[in-house]
Amino acid sequence: MDGFAAVDYNFAREVLQRGIAALYLVAFVSSLNQFRPLLGERGLLPAPDLLAWASASRARGRMLRPTLFARIRYTDRRLAVLCWVGIVIGALLVAGIPQFAPPWVPMVCFLLLWFGYMSITSIGQTFYGFGWEMLLLEAGFLAAFLGSRDQPPPTVVIVLFWWLLFRLEFGAGMIKIRGGREWRDLTALTFHHETQPMPGPLSRQAHLMPRWFHKGEVLGNHFAQLVVPFFLFAPILGLWIDGPAPAIIGAVAGGIVLATQLWLVATGNFAWLNWATVVIAFSAIGVSQAAPSSSGLPNYWLVITSAVGILYVVISWPALRNLFARRQLMNASFNRWQLANAYGAFGTVTKERIEIVVEGTTDEDPDAATWREYEFKGKPGDVRRVPRQFAPYHLRLDWLMWFLPLGRSLDEWFTTFLARLLQADAPTLALLRSDPFEGRPPRWVRAVSYRYRFATREERRRDGVVWVRDRRRVMVPASGLR
Repeated sequence: MDGFAAVDYNFAREVLQRGIAALYLVAFVSSLNQFRPLLGERGLLPAPDLLAWASASRARGRMLRPTLFARIRYTDRRLAVLCWVGIVIGALLVAGIPQFAPPWVPMVCFLLLWFGYMSITSIGQTFYGFGWEMLLLEAGFLAAFLGSRDQPPPTVVIVLFWWLLFRLEFGAGMIKIRGGREWRDLTALTFHHETQPMPGPLSRQAHLMPRWFHKGEVLGNHFAQLVVPFFLFAPILGLWIDGPAPAIIGAVAGGIVLATQLWLVATGNFAWLNWATVVIAFSAIGVSQAAPSSSGLPNYWLVITSAVGILYVVISWPALRNLFARRQLMNASFNRWQLANAYGAFGTVTKERIEIVVEGTTDEDPDAATWREYEFKGKPGDVRRVPRQFAPYHLRLDWLMWFLPLGRSLDEWFTTFLARLLQADAPTLALLRSDPFEGRPPRWVRAVSYRYRFATREERRRDGVVWVRDRRRVMVPASGLR
């Protein structure tokens, strides 16, 4: 680092700008494919109903986070246009084209992505209630101030990315150590690979590892999240200490975070949470250059980025206090713009996997009917099917299905979902892997809970199954339209 210019972090900036833009591209593609059947005009939780509720009074309007659709009437067509604009801008940034222009050009591009995606998440309700939504928004906002290729990235923005990574990792570590006992007695990952929301193709292999391995995983997680994050800030000492040691310490810290996140990528399907963390971790990796790309930063850009730094000093206090609070908040935002947020995940780990299986039949008598299952794209169903890798793509319906058995009652959207199946609604059926009735409406549908566990190696060889399941109870009895 050289004062206001982070001259050794040009490579980090390339990864940050292109990587964050790529994740925005994925997020907009996900919304283009899923928002309308989930939240559109005929969605399971129609966004126009939320907007109408919010417009009824000024107090309600303040409860809604900023969104373009508070000013422009929502339609499914306009939502699609917004997604396509986001996809195009994201693709241009991934290609690096705006970065050849003056720094205000990539700034405008990233701010458009930021506000465009916030316009979607603000009306996304429970289907967009995940911590990685606000993580992507905050990362996109900070990426707007990384500058162009003809100048080094601003030191203050690189440090703000370290602060984001620190809150993300240390916050998650504190949530765990204060959470379920399984994180303290080192048994959490004995269960987690099997019970996580959406397992991946390697999750079963990870689950079948010996107990000592799982305890080592937990210890490694605690080290990576509770100790390593403090060393991310070591390169700041390079402003006063000669030699490469501070930068090397910071790079090693970033590398440890990166490695642990890649293990999570390999063993799970957490949308873009882990990939975003991987990208942000590159902010800690400096690469010395023989000749700096330029002599410094333009004065106007120095003023803008310094203002962003001052803004973050002011708005970060609630997040800093939350990290050490007795009742730590997880995935919380302390301002309307979702900046300087609190992060965390899996403070407790479920010990058994309960899946809700949706079934339908064309028979008139539900008591004597032959029931056939609807298959989802990502969540477990067919016991012979190996889980697929979908991340960083986000299957929102599949994720919400995992949460259903954890609640005291079934969510409102699930009742509407069953009604859409009875209507053989094509957009809803497109969210699924397969429709057992090939587009024809069933006479009845119901929901049945099963306990799933990974098959042992012997069961896999003998029966050819990935999962073993046993039926628990009928969650929703046979329901029909007439």
